[in-house]
Amino acid sequence: MTDATSAAKDGGTNAAKKAAKTTANSTDKPTDKPTDKPTDKPGAKAAAKTAAKPSAKNAPKPAGKDPAKSAAAEGGTGAGTARLEDGLRVLVGYSPDERGDDALALGSLAARTAGSPLVVANVHPPSWPSRGPGSVDAEWLAYLREQSAAALAQAADRLAEMKHPKRGVEYRTLAHRGSGRGLLEVARESGANLVVVGSAPRGRRDRFAIGSTADQLLHGSPIPVMLAPRGYAEDAPKKFERLSVAYFRRRDVQAPLDAVATLAAALGLPVRLITLVLRPSGLPARFRGADDVVQRQFDQAEKDLEHARGLLAERGVRDVETEAVQGAGITKALGGVEMRPGEVLATMSSHEGPLRKVFLGESSGKIVRASGVPVLVLPRAHAR
Repeated sequence: MTDATSAAKDGGTNAAKKAAKTTANSTDKPTDKPTDKPTDKPGAKAAAKTAAKPSAKNAPKPAGKDPAKSAAAEGGTGAGTARLEDGLRVLVGYSPDERGDDALALGSLAARTAGSPLVVANVHPPSWPSRGPGSVDAEWLAYLREQSAAALAQAADRLAEMKHPKRGVEYRTLAHRGSGRGLLEVARESGANLVVVGSAPRGRRDRFAIGSTADQLLHGSPIPVMLAPRGYAEDAPKKFERLSVAYFRRRDVQAPLDAVATLAAALGLPVRLITLVLRPSGLPARFRGADDVVQRQFDQAEKDLEHARGLLAERGVRDVETEAVQGAGITKALGGVEMRPGEVLATMSSHEGPLRKVFLGESSGKIVRASGVPVLVLPRAHAR
């Protein structure tokens, strides 16, 4: 495109001018708007009718807008970022596989516990601009819509098996190039303030592996992100038992504690604050006074935990326990912490990340990978 355009600009041959014009007309511009509309070429209308009536007979009807029409452009006229203080509204990113079932089991439990609405969304790839005379693009789009409708039908069946009430459940589809960014668009449109996703397929059992969807959410979501370990749906608890928080005192800790207090109240859970005091390993562990340094850090951690307990008490959370744990590294220290079957572990975003966004740092990333229970990642500064 650059060579042809330069030739046209410099008054080159007619062939160069024609090449530049052709290239400019056929460029796939990297816009965020999903082209979820069939072309006007012959055969497109028939394919569009096929997309409007997917073969999944039990496909649930989306509440509110039609899912095809709700595939709006990113940053479009959405409902904006909903606040936790206005009531919990759970969004589950669903795919018709194990990770989708894990996310659905966790999201359903959260919604049932809080008595809140549940939004189930499936994000499929968008169509690509087609300049040819055929209707291949429209047929491909029809196929994607049919697969998305079938996925939501499967989600409805799974929710029925969990005895999740049909009332208050909304189903949505969206065409987007990024599944994580697409879920954030659905969250803006539906007013969701908690998004739940499952582990990547390569993950270990009872652990969470970060895939492309989770990676997009964990590096830019304005709302808390809840992660379901692999295999969670197979033995999901009947209820949540406690909200544990991996706590490290810092200047911007007020907003995460606000979110913890709101979520604990919404889910009716006691809170446990945990600080991991890391012992040096290898050669530094042999230095003189190393044990004294660790002990001073441990004593300071207990003081910080008491301070945080007081901050939560000011926010109306009275049932708070604290625990400081030593270990050689985050994985070993967290492995020494007792976790209940219905535990949820919350962690704060990196203090180097953007304000009002989830941003997984080095420590929080290790916590996510080492945890054997669902992890809730809080934005650095939650919108009040």
